[in-house]
Amino acid sequence: MKQAIVASFLSCVLLVVAGCSVTASNEPSSSATNQTTNLYVVNSEVEKDKFIAAGKTTFTDIQQAVNFAPSQGATIHIEPGVYKQRVEINKSNISLVGRDRDNTVIEYGLYAGFIDPEKGKKIGTFGTATFRVTEANFTAKNITIANSFDYPANEKLDKTHPDRIKGEQAVALQISGNADKSLFLNVSLLGYQDTLYANSGRSAFIDSKISGHVDFIFGAGTVWFENSEIVSLRRFKKVKYSGYITAPSTRIQTPYGFVFYNCKLTREEGVADGSVPLGRPWHPTTTFSDGRYADPFAVANAVFIRTYMDAHIATEGWSSMGGTAKDGGKKTQFTPEAARFFEYQNTGAGAEYDRDITPEIRRQLSDFEFEQFYTKSAVLNGWLN
Repeated sequence: MKQAIVASFLSCVLLVVAGCSVTASNEPSSSATNQTTNLYVVNSEVEKDKFIAAGKTTFTDIQQAVNFAPSQGATIHIEPGVYKQRVEINKSNISLVGRDRDNTVIEYGLYAGFIDPEKGKKIGTFGTATFRVTEANFTAKNITIANSFDYPANEKLDKTHPDRIKGEQAVALQISGNADKSLFLNVSLLGYQDTLYANSGRSAFIDSKISGHVDFIFGAGTVWFENSEIVSLRRFKKVKYSGYITAPSTRIQTPYGFVFYNCKLTREEGVADGSVPLGRPWHPTTTFSDGRYADPFAVANAVFIRTYMDAHIATEGWSSMGGTAKDGGKKTQFTPEAARFFEYQNTGAGAEYDRDITPEIRRQLSDFEFEQFYTKSAVLNGWLN
């Protein structure tokens, strides 16, 4: 008995020295590599003790659970609560499963103008993500991911106010690096400018909700949106357009960018009729051998299919976007006509337009094009059917 107590004590000491926060010992053995590893994240130490008592490997920090997961992946179950932290999915085959989408929230509040205390310079848009997926075969279900930077409060400040922040881009979810086959089921993304940065591989959002205003779905990735609500949020200054739903930077060799199927484009109270284009073509400033300028090989692709559009959608449908000129002068304007923007059988006041004035902008797919090229399987190259 005394030897057992001493052995237990030494084990605890080793765990502390190793810096491991796990207080349950049911890590899978090497003989169970084909079985799903189930990990748990709770929002309090009291709940953690209860889960541990039930023999479950439990954390109060999502990133610790991801780091602890074995190389073959794991399912991480997240209990309701607000988790104020940043998370990076840096392993393949990870699933995050919440029990209650609207009450299981991962949030953080970085913004592009935030000064990195170590580097002494702004972190920029791509350093702001609350949640980042950088490896393949990730699934999220029943959770909310938010960037909590208070864009409206900042926008309401006078431009001369000492507290006014420059650099309001604030990403909630970033899909980049080696990410591919990223699946989001009943997920909510909350943000304002640049909510979802989908820049790598194939992703799908099904039965989900995405909120924002300026370019709030952007990047070079291929993404299928199905049965999802896309919510445009209001602005607090006078602008021609209160926002743009998409800003794709699809590579010219990539056949599909953002495809919305059977979705709903809705708005927050205060968003005016006709104030939100479906998207604009983003040509990221890129360094080439002959200079740094807007990437000519980024040819935006976005398609809305059988989607309900409320009256906030601009009659002209799409908009132009400026990009860094090659000669270093004024910005080059990239028009929607030069992008791959299409629609098919959409409904609602926002889907209406004057076919004699804007047919070259609000281009419609033919029945043949839709049936042959815009199935889920075709867009996602056989990943989902």
